[in-house]
Amino acid sequence: MRVVIAEDNVLLSSGLELLLTAKGFHVAAIAQDAPGFIDAVDEHRPDLTIVDVRLPPSFHDEGIHAALQARRRHPGLPVLVLSQYVEQQYAGELISDERGGVGYLLKDRVSRVSEFVDALRRVAAGGTVMDPEVIAQLLTRSARDPIAGLTPRERQVLALMAEGKDNTTIAARLVITENAVHKHIGNIFAKLGLSPTDRGHRRVLAVLTYLSHR
Repeated sequence: MRVVIAEDNVLLSSGLELLLTAKGFHVAAIAQDAPGFIDAVDEHRPDLTIVDVRLPPSFHDEGIHAALQARRRHPGLPVLVLSQYVEQQYAGELISDERGGVGYLLKDRVSRVSEFVDALRRVAAGGTVMDPEVIAQLLTRSARDPIAGLTPRERQVLALMAEGKDNTTIAARLVITENAVHKHIGNIFAKLGLSPTDRGHRRVLAVLTYLSHR
């Protein structure tokens, strides 16, 4: 079974290669960034791919986007995503792919060798594998309305954000200071569970959350 790995951490990628080789897999290529991964998939047409969510240069979401792009180019390409933390947005996107052949595991699961290898084989066979912690967090998120926790003023600010208004326009519309708008937006991000590591993406994600729960 040919495998392509996308992982910039040399120690982890080398460890994965040794583990997989010992279990009868053939590691066809190891890429350290998204473009290298896409090229490797195009060249080797692997039976399975293992992809880190965060890859250079920004270490934000290059890996998962590369995995989704590879599946568009090669429909049905089995992809097992590894992540240090639960990235709910991307986990949900993978689950929604009904073609199967996808998996999302936290990196500490790799140390449980038999379970990890079993997960690889299931994904390669077209199954879906989700880390129990990922499932727990997704269920928790779906059980509540994230907008319900916002104050009336925060909802007003978020509604104007959804209209594409900048902070200056929002302040003028609500007759408050820009500093107050900034604080309200910070509270919105915190209540919606949007990590500071999302940076510029947080505003977009907040608006998408608002629109999906109106």
